[in-house]
Amino acid sequence: MTDTVDEVDLPYDEDASQQKKIEALQERLEVLEAQNEEMRDKLLDANAENNKYQQKLERLTHENKKLKQSPLFVATVQEVGEDGVIIKQHGNNQEALTEVTDEMRDGLEPDDRVAVNNSLSIVKQLDDETDVRARVMQVDQSPDVTFADIGGIQEQMEEVRETVEMPLISPEMFEDVGIDPPSGVLLHGPPGTGKTMLAKAVANETDATFIKMAGSELVHKFIGEGAKLVRDLFELARQEEPAVVFIDEIDAIAAKRTESKTSGDAEVQRTMMQLLSEMDGFDDRGEIRIIAATNRFDMLDRAILRPGRFDRLIEVPNPNFEGRKEIFKIHTRGMNVADDVDFEGLAEAIDDASGADVKAVCTEAGMFAIRDDRTEVEMADFENAWEKIQQEEDEDEEVSRTFA
Repeated sequence: MTDTVDEVDLPYDEDASQQKKIEALQERLEVLEAQNEEMRDKLLDANAENNKYQQKLERLTHENKKLKQSPLFVATVQEVGEDGVIIKQHGNNQEALTEVTDEMRDGLEPDDRVAVNNSLSIVKQLDDETDVRARVMQVDQSPDVTFADIGGIQEQMEEVRETVEMPLISPEMFEDVGIDPPSGVLLHGPPGTGKTMLAKAVANETDATFIKMAGSELVHKFIGEGAKLVRDLFELARQEEPAVVFIDEIDAIAAKRTESKTSGDAEVQRTMMQLLSEMDGFDDRGEIRIIAATNRFDMLDRAILRPGRFDRLIEVPNPNFEGRKEIFKIHTRGMNVADDVDFEGLAEAIDDASGADVKAVCTEAGMFAIRDDRTEVEMADFENAWEKIQQEEDEDEEVSRTFA
Protein backbone atom coordinates (compact mmCIF):
# COMPACT_ATOMS: atom_id res chain seq x y z
CA MET A 1 0.00 0.00 0.00
CA THR A 2 1.42 3.41 -0.97
CA ASP A 3 1.71 6.34 1.41
CA THR A 4 -1.26 8.67 1.64
CA VAL A 5 -1.05 12.32 0.76
CA ASP A 6 -1.45 13.34 4.42
CA GLU A 7 1.73 11.50 5.34
CA VAL A 8 3.87 13.70 3.04
CA ASP A 9 5.29 16.68 4.96
CA LEU A 10 5.30 20.01 3.13
CA PRO A 11 8.00 22.47 4.18
CA TYR A 12 5.82 25.65 4.24
CA ASP A 13 7.84 27.45 6.86
CA GLU A 14 9.20 30.79 5.82
CA ASP A 15 12.82 29.56 5.82
CA ALA A 16 12.21 26.78 3.30
CA SER A 17 13.68 27.28 -0.09
CA GLN A 18 11.71 27.34 -3.29
CA GLN A 19 13.49 24.18 -4.46
CA LYS A 20 12.32 22.20 -1.47
CA LYS A 21 8.75 23.28 -2.09
CA ILE A 22 8.93 22.00 -5.65
CA GLU A 23 10.37 18.66 -4.52
CA ALA A 24 7.63 18.29 -1.95
CA LEU A 25 4.94 18.98 -4.54
CA GLN A 26 6.50 16.46 -6.94
CA GLU A 27 6.56 13.86 -4.18
CA ARG A 28 2.91 14.60 -3.44
CA LEU A 29 2.06 14.23 -7.16
CA GLU A 30 3.73 10.83 -7.30
CA VAL A 31 1.71 9.68 -4.30
CA LEU A 32 -1.51 10.87 -5.97
CA GLU A 33 -0.65 9.07 -9.20
CA ALA A 34 0.10 5.83 -7.32
CA GLN A 35 -3.19 6.10 -5.45
CA ASN A 36 -5.01 6.78 -8.72
CA GLU A 37 -3.47 3.68 -10.32
CA GLU A 38 -4.39 1.58 -7.32
CA MET A 39 -7.98 2.82 -7.40
CA ARG A 40 -8.17 2.13 -11.15
CA ASP A 41 -7.11 -1.52 -10.52
CA LYS A 42 -9.73 -1.84 -7.81
CA LEU A 43 -12.35 -0.44 -10.17
CA LEU A 44 -11.44 -3.00 -12.86
CA ASP A 45 -11.66 -5.83 -10.31
CA ALA A 46 -15.02 -4.53 -9.13
CA ASN A 47 -16.33 -4.36 -12.69
CA ALA A 48 -15.20 -7.92 -13.37
CA GLU A 49 -16.86 -9.13 -10.18
CA ASN A 50 -20.02 -7.24 -11.10
CA ASN A 51 -20.11 -8.87 -14.54
CA LYS A 52 -19.73 -12.29 -12.96
CA TYR A 53 -22.63 -11.71 -10.59
CA GLN A 54 -24.68 -10.20 -13.41
CA GLN A 55 -24.23 -13.36 -15.48
CA LYS A 56 -25.15 -15.50 -12.48
CA LEU A 57 -28.26 -13.37 -11.92
CA GLU A 58 -29.32 -13.79 -15.55
CA ARG A 59 -28.82 -17.55 -15.38
CA LEU A 60 -30.82 -17.86 -12.15
CA THR A 61 -33.55 -15.65 -13.59
CA HIS A 62 -33.75 -17.88 -16.68
CA GLU A 63 -33.87 -21.04 -14.57
CA ASN A 64 -36.52 -19.52 -12.32
CA LYS A 65 -38.61 -18.68 -15.38
CA LYS A 66 -38.30 -22.25 -16.68
CA LEU A 67 -39.34 -23.68 -13.30
CA LYS A 68 -42.44 -21.50 -13.28
CA GLN A 69 -43.51 -22.76 -16.70
CA SER A 70 -46.15 -25.47 -16.87
CA PRO A 71 -44.75 -28.96 -17.60
CA LEU A 72 -45.28 -30.60 -20.96
CA PHE A 73 -46.66 -34.12 -21.37
CA VAL A 74 -45.56 -36.81 -23.82
CA ALA A 75 -48.17 -38.17 -26.21
CA THR A 76 -48.31 -40.29 -29.35
CA VAL A 77 -50.06 -39.29 -32.56
CA GLN A 78 -52.83 -41.77 -33.38
CA GLU A 79 -54.37 -40.21 -36.47
CA VAL A 80 -53.94 -37.06 -38.58
CA GLY A 81 -57.19 -35.92 -40.16
CA GLU A 82 -59.04 -32.90 -41.53
CA ASP A 83 -60.61 -32.11 -38.17
CA GLY A 84 -57.33 -32.18 -36.26
CA VAL A 85 -54.90 -34.64 -34.76
CA ILE A 86 -55.92 -37.50 -32.44
CA ILE A 87 -53.29 -38.04 -29.75
CA LYS A 88 -52.93 -40.55 -26.90
CA GLN A 89 -51.26 -39.26 -23.77
CA HIS A 90 -48.66 -41.55 -22.20
CA GLY A 91 -49.39 -42.84 -18.73
CA ASN A 92 -53.16 -42.52 -18.63
CA ASN A 93 -53.74 -43.61 -22.27
CA GLN A 94 -56.43 -40.96 -22.76
CA GLU A 95 -57.17 -39.99 -26.35
CA ALA A 96 -57.90 -36.42 -27.38
CA LEU A 97 -58.58 -34.46 -30.56
CA THR A 98 -56.46 -31.32 -30.83
CA GLU A 99 -55.88 -28.61 -33.42
CA VAL A 100 -52.46 -27.92 -34.96
CA THR A 101 -51.08 -25.47 -37.48
CA ASP A 102 -50.95 -26.48 -41.12
CA GLU A 103 -47.16 -26.41 -41.02
CA MET A 104 -47.02 -28.82 -38.07
CA ARG A 105 -49.74 -31.04 -39.54
CA ASP A 106 -47.64 -31.68 -42.66
CA GLY A 107 -44.78 -33.01 -40.53
CA LEU A 108 -46.86 -35.32 -38.30
CA GLU A 109 -47.51 -38.99 -38.91
CA PRO A 110 -49.12 -41.75 -36.83
CA ASP A 111 -46.86 -43.09 -34.02
CA ASP A 112 -44.90 -39.80 -33.85
CA ARG A 113 -44.08 -38.65 -30.33
CA VAL A 114 -45.12 -35.09 -29.43
CA ALA A 115 -45.09 -32.82 -26.39
CA VAL A 116 -48.46 -31.37 -25.31
CA ASN A 117 -49.37 -28.76 -22.68
CA ASN A 118 -52.14 -28.81 -20.07
CA SER A 119 -54.77 -28.03 -22.71
CA LEU A 120 -53.43 -30.97 -24.81
CA SER A 121 -52.25 -28.64 -27.57
CA ILE A 122 -49.20 -29.94 -29.43
CA VAL A 123 -46.21 -27.76 -28.61
CA LYS A 124 -43.47 -29.57 -30.51
CA GLN A 125 -42.58 -32.86 -32.15
CA LEU A 126 -40.12 -35.10 -30.29
CA ASP A 127 -37.31 -37.22 -31.67
CA ASP A 128 -37.75 -40.93 -32.21
CA GLU A 129 -37.80 -42.82 -28.91
CA THR A 130 -35.66 -45.57 -30.36
CA ASP A 131 -32.55 -43.49 -29.85
CA VAL A 132 -33.24 -43.35 -26.12
CA ARG A 133 -34.46 -46.78 -25.09
CA ALA A 134 -33.47 -49.25 -27.78
CA ARG A 135 -30.01 -48.00 -28.67
CA VAL A 136 -28.77 -48.45 -25.12
CA MET A 137 -29.22 -52.20 -25.70
CA GLN A 138 -26.90 -52.15 -28.70
CA VAL A 139 -23.48 -53.63 -27.88
CA ASP A 140 -20.83 -51.18 -29.10
CA GLN A 141 -17.82 -53.12 -27.83
CA SER A 142 -17.52 -56.85 -28.45
CA PRO A 143 -17.34 -59.08 -25.36
CA ASP A 144 -13.98 -60.68 -24.63
CA VAL A 145 -15.48 -64.19 -24.82
CA THR A 146 -14.60 -66.47 -27.74
CA PHE A 147 -15.68 -70.01 -28.60
CA ALA A 148 -12.28 -71.15 -27.32
CA ASP A 149 -13.35 -70.01 -23.84
CA ILE A 150 -16.36 -72.36 -23.83
CA GLY A 151 -15.99 -76.01 -23.00
CA GLY A 152 -18.15 -79.06 -22.50
CA ILE A 153 -20.83 -78.12 -25.05
CA GLN A 154 -19.04 -78.65 -28.35
CA GLU A 155 -22.09 -80.02 -30.14
CA GLN A 156 -24.28 -77.11 -29.06
CA MET A 157 -21.56 -74.67 -30.05
CA GLU A 158 -21.45 -76.04 -33.58
CA GLU A 159 -25.23 -75.79 -33.91
CA VAL A 160 -25.20 -72.17 -32.82
CA ARG A 161 -22.45 -71.35 -35.30
CA GLU A 162 -24.37 -73.06 -38.11
CA THR A 163 -27.60 -71.28 -37.22
CA VAL A 164 -26.36 -67.77 -36.46
CA GLU A 165 -22.78 -67.23 -37.54
CA MET A 166 -22.68 -69.08 -40.87
CA PRO A 167 -25.64 -67.25 -42.50
CA LEU A 168 -23.96 -63.94 -41.65
CA ILE A 169 -20.48 -64.92 -42.81
CA SER A 170 -21.31 -67.19 -45.79
CA PRO A 171 -24.85 -66.49 -47.03
CA GLU A 172 -23.94 -67.70 -50.51
CA MET A 173 -23.72 -71.29 -49.23
CA PHE A 174 -27.45 -71.28 -48.45
CA GLU A 175 -28.23 -69.64 -51.80
CA ASP A 176 -26.30 -72.32 -53.67
CA VAL A 177 -28.21 -75.08 -51.89
CA GLY A 178 -31.50 -73.23 -52.37
CA ILE A 179 -32.71 -73.00 -48.75
CA ASP A 180 -33.41 -70.16 -46.39
CA PRO A 181 -30.98 -69.95 -43.47
CA PRO A 182 -32.33 -70.71 -39.99
CA SER A 183 -33.88 -67.60 -38.49
CA GLY A 184 -33.40 -68.17 -34.80
CA VAL A 185 -32.08 -70.43 -32.07
CA LEU A 186 -33.44 -71.02 -28.57
CA LEU A 187 -30.97 -72.15 -25.93
CA HIS A 188 -32.52 -73.88 -22.93
CA GLY A 189 -31.13 -75.76 -19.99
CA PRO A 190 -30.18 -75.44 -16.31
CA PRO A 191 -28.53 -72.24 -15.01
CA GLY A 192 -24.80 -71.85 -15.48
CA THR A 193 -24.37 -74.14 -18.49
CA GLY A 194 -23.00 -71.49 -20.87
CA LYS A 195 -26.07 -70.21 -22.75
CA THR A 196 -25.18 -66.54 -22.30
CA MET A 197 -21.53 -67.25 -23.03
CA LEU A 198 -22.52 -68.71 -26.40
CA ALA A 199 -24.31 -65.47 -27.25
CA LYS A 200 -21.27 -63.43 -26.16
CA ALA A 201 -19.02 -65.56 -28.36
CA VAL A 202 -21.30 -64.95 -31.36
CA ALA A 203 -21.10 -61.20 -30.68
CA ASN A 204 -17.32 -61.44 -30.62
CA GLU A 205 -16.88 -63.62 -33.68
CA THR A 206 -19.22 -61.79 -36.09
CA ASP A 207 -19.21 -58.26 -37.50
CA ALA A 208 -22.99 -58.00 -37.21
CA THR A 209 -24.66 -55.49 -34.93
CA PHE A 210 -25.38 -57.19 -31.61
CA ILE A 211 -28.42 -56.13 -29.59
CA LYS A 212 -28.94 -57.67 -26.16
CA MET A 213 -31.91 -57.43 -23.84
CA ALA A 214 -33.46 -59.26 -20.92
CA GLY A 215 -37.05 -60.41 -21.08
CA SER A 216 -37.84 -58.42 -17.94
CA GLU A 217 -36.77 -55.20 -19.70
CA LEU A 218 -39.65 -55.64 -22.12
CA VAL A 219 -42.26 -55.77 -19.35
CA HIS A 220 -43.63 -52.28 -18.70
CA LYS A 221 -46.26 -50.81 -16.44
CA PHE A 222 -48.31 -48.89 -18.97
CA ILE A 223 -50.38 -50.37 -21.76
CA GLY A 224 -48.57 -50.61 -25.09
CA GLU A 225 -45.12 -49.58 -23.81
CA GLY A 226 -43.64 -53.10 -23.96
CA ALA A 227 -44.97 -53.73 -27.47
CA LYS A 228 -43.61 -50.38 -28.64
CA LEU A 229 -40.17 -51.17 -27.24
CA VAL A 230 -40.19 -54.50 -29.12
CA ARG A 231 -41.03 -52.62 -32.36
CA ASP A 232 -38.25 -50.13 -31.65
CA LEU A 233 -35.69 -52.87 -31.07
CA PHE A 234 -36.44 -54.68 -34.30
CA GLU A 235 -36.58 -51.38 -36.19
CA LEU A 236 -33.09 -50.64 -34.86
CA ALA A 237 -31.97 -54.12 -35.96
CA ARG A 238 -33.35 -53.48 -39.47
CA GLN A 239 -31.51 -50.17 -39.63
CA GLU A 240 -28.23 -51.80 -38.56
CA GLU A 241 -28.56 -55.18 -40.33
CA PRO A 242 -27.00 -57.63 -40.49
CA ALA A 243 -27.84 -57.88 -36.81
CA VAL A 244 -28.13 -60.43 -34.02
CA VAL A 245 -30.81 -59.94 -31.34
CA PHE A 246 -30.17 -61.78 -28.06
CA ILE A 247 -33.12 -62.14 -25.65
CA ASP A 248 -32.07 -63.49 -22.27
CA GLU A 249 -34.67 -64.99 -19.91
CA ILE A 250 -37.27 -64.96 -22.67
CA ASP A 251 -39.73 -66.79 -20.40
CA ALA A 252 -40.44 -63.41 -18.73
CA ILE A 253 -42.51 -62.36 -21.77
CA ALA A 254 -43.16 -65.64 -23.62
CA ALA A 255 -44.80 -67.74 -20.93
CA LYS A 256 -47.86 -69.83 -21.74
CA ARG A 257 -51.00 -67.76 -22.14
CA THR A 258 -53.59 -68.14 -19.40
CA GLU A 259 -57.16 -67.02 -18.76
CA SER A 260 -55.96 -64.38 -16.30
CA LYS A 261 -57.77 -61.06 -16.68
CA THR A 262 -55.34 -58.90 -14.72
CA SER A 263 -53.91 -55.88 -16.53
CA GLY A 264 -50.34 -56.99 -15.84
CA ASP A 265 -50.78 -60.39 -17.49
CA ALA A 266 -52.65 -58.81 -20.40
CA GLU A 267 -49.80 -56.35 -20.98
CA VAL A 268 -47.21 -59.18 -20.96
CA GLN A 269 -49.30 -61.06 -23.51
CA ARG A 270 -49.56 -57.97 -25.73
CA THR A 271 -45.78 -57.66 -25.62
CA MET A 272 -45.42 -61.34 -26.56
CA MET A 273 -47.84 -60.91 -29.48
CA GLN A 274 -45.68 -58.08 -30.81
CA LEU A 275 -42.57 -60.24 -30.41
CA LEU A 276 -44.24 -63.10 -32.32
CA SER A 277 -45.18 -60.71 -35.11
CA GLU A 278 -41.67 -59.28 -35.37
CA MET A 279 -40.05 -62.73 -35.38
CA ASP A 280 -42.25 -64.18 -38.12
CA GLY A 281 -44.96 -61.83 -39.27
CA PHE A 282 -46.19 -60.45 -42.56
CA ASP A 283 -43.10 -58.30 -43.21
CA ASP A 284 -39.76 -59.81 -44.11
CA ARG A 285 -37.40 -59.72 -41.14
CA GLY A 286 -34.30 -59.30 -43.28
CA GLU A 287 -30.77 -60.17 -42.17
CA ILE A 288 -31.68 -60.42 -38.50
CA ARG A 289 -30.84 -63.52 -36.46
CA ILE A 290 -32.34 -64.18 -33.04
CA ILE A 291 -30.78 -65.98 -30.09
CA ALA A 292 -32.87 -66.53 -26.97
CA ALA A 293 -32.06 -68.24 -23.68
CA THR A 294 -34.19 -69.60 -20.86
CA ASN A 295 -33.90 -71.81 -17.79
CA ARG A 296 -37.64 -72.60 -17.91
CA PHE A 297 -38.32 -74.23 -21.25
CA ASP A 298 -41.48 -75.81 -19.83
CA MET A 299 -43.04 -72.36 -19.30
CA LEU A 300 -42.77 -71.14 -22.91
CA ASP A 301 -45.83 -70.70 -25.11
CA ARG A 302 -46.10 -73.13 -28.02
CA ALA A 303 -46.51 -70.29 -30.53
CA ILE A 304 -42.98 -69.03 -29.98
CA LEU A 305 -41.45 -72.49 -30.34
CA ARG A 306 -42.68 -73.26 -33.83
CA PRO A 307 -40.30 -73.28 -36.84
CA GLY A 308 -39.99 -69.90 -38.50
CA ARG A 309 -39.50 -68.22 -35.16
CA PHE A 310 -37.01 -70.59 -33.60
CA ASP A 311 -35.77 -73.13 -36.15
CA ARG A 312 -33.37 -74.68 -33.67
CA LEU A 313 -34.24 -75.61 -30.07
CA ILE A 314 -30.89 -76.46 -28.51
CA GLU A 315 -30.67 -77.96 -25.05
CA VAL A 316 -27.53 -76.94 -23.16
CA PRO A 317 -27.17 -79.48 -20.32
CA ASN A 318 -24.67 -79.69 -17.51
CA PRO A 319 -21.31 -80.91 -18.87
CA ASN A 320 -20.33 -84.56 -18.69
CA PHE A 321 -17.04 -85.87 -17.31
CA GLU A 322 -15.01 -84.88 -20.39
CA GLY A 323 -16.73 -81.51 -20.49
CA ARG A 324 -15.94 -80.73 -16.85
CA LYS A 325 -12.31 -81.69 -17.38
CA GLU A 326 -12.12 -79.38 -20.42
CA ILE A 327 -13.74 -76.50 -18.49
CA PHE A 328 -11.21 -76.95 -15.67
CA LYS A 329 -8.38 -76.63 -18.16
CA ILE A 330 -9.93 -73.50 -19.70
CA HIS A 331 -10.35 -71.68 -16.39
CA THR A 332 -6.91 -72.65 -15.08
CA ARG A 333 -4.98 -71.56 -18.18
CA GLY A 334 -3.82 -68.38 -16.47
CA MET A 335 -3.39 -69.91 -13.01
CA ASN A 336 -0.17 -71.09 -11.41
CA VAL A 337 -1.26 -74.69 -10.80
CA ALA A 338 0.85 -77.21 -8.88
CA ASP A 339 1.92 -80.49 -10.46
CA ASP A 340 -0.23 -82.51 -8.06
CA VAL A 341 -3.48 -81.10 -9.46
CA ASP A 342 -5.47 -83.92 -11.11
CA PHE A 343 -8.14 -82.50 -13.40
CA GLU A 344 -9.57 -85.95 -14.11
CA GLY A 345 -10.03 -86.55 -10.40
CA LEU A 346 -11.64 -83.14 -9.94
CA ALA A 347 -13.98 -83.65 -12.89
CA GLU A 348 -15.06 -86.99 -11.43
CA ALA A 349 -15.49 -85.58 -7.91
CA ILE A 350 -17.83 -82.73 -8.88
CA ASP A 351 -20.44 -84.85 -10.63
CA ASP A 352 -23.53 -82.94 -11.90
CA ALA A 353 -21.77 -79.58 -11.56
CA SER A 354 -22.44 -76.88 -14.14
CA GLY A 355 -19.84 -74.94 -16.05
CA ALA A 356 -20.43 -71.99 -13.73
CA ASP A 357 -19.77 -74.26 -10.74
CA VAL A 358 -16.44 -75.34 -12.25
CA LYS A 359 -15.42 -71.72 -12.75
CA ALA A 360 -16.41 -70.92 -9.17
CA VAL A 361 -14.27 -73.82 -7.90
CA CYS A 362 -11.23 -72.50 -9.78
CA THR A 363 -11.72 -68.98 -8.42
CA GLU A 364 -12.26 -70.17 -4.84
CA ALA A 365 -9.21 -72.46 -5.05
CA GLY A 366 -7.12 -69.44 -5.99
CA MET A 367 -8.51 -67.59 -2.96
CA PHE A 368 -7.43 -70.44 -0.66
CA ALA A 369 -3.87 -70.12 -2.02
CA ILE A 370 -3.92 -66.34 -1.45
CA ARG A 371 -5.10 -66.80 2.15
CA ASP A 372 -2.11 -69.11 2.80
CA ASP A 373 0.23 -66.56 1.17
CA ARG A 374 1.06 -68.95 -1.67
CA THR A 375 1.41 -68.24 -5.39
CA GLU A 376 0.77 -71.85 -6.44
CA VAL A 377 -2.67 -73.49 -6.32
CA GLU A 378 -2.61 -77.06 -5.03
CA MET A 379 -4.97 -80.01 -5.32
CA ALA A 380 -6.17 -79.52 -1.75
CA ASP A 381 -7.25 -75.98 -2.62
CA PHE A 382 -9.60 -77.26 -5.34
CA GLU A 383 -11.02 -79.92 -2.99
CA ASN A 384 -11.61 -77.38 -0.22
CA ALA A 385 -13.18 -74.98 -2.74
CA TRP A 386 -15.69 -77.60 -3.88
CA GLU A 387 -16.60 -78.45 -0.27
CA LYS A 388 -17.17 -74.76 0.48
CA ILE A 389 -19.38 -74.24 -2.58
CA GLN A 390 -21.44 -77.33 -1.72
CA GLN A 391 -21.86 -76.11 1.85
CA GLU A 392 -23.06 -72.69 0.65
CA GLU A 393 -25.55 -74.33 -1.73
CA ASP A 394 -26.90 -76.52 1.11
CA GLU A 395 -27.32 -73.43 3.31
CA ASP A 396 -29.18 -71.60 0.52
CA GLU A 397 -31.52 -74.56 0.05
CA GLU A 398 -32.16 -74.67 3.81
CA VAL A 399 -33.05 -70.97 3.81
CA SER A 400 -35.36 -71.46 0.84
CA ARG A 401 -37.19 -74.30 2.61
CA THR A 402 -37.50 -72.19 5.76
CA PHE A 403 -39.23 -69.30 3.95
CA ALA A 404 -41.24 -71.50 1.58
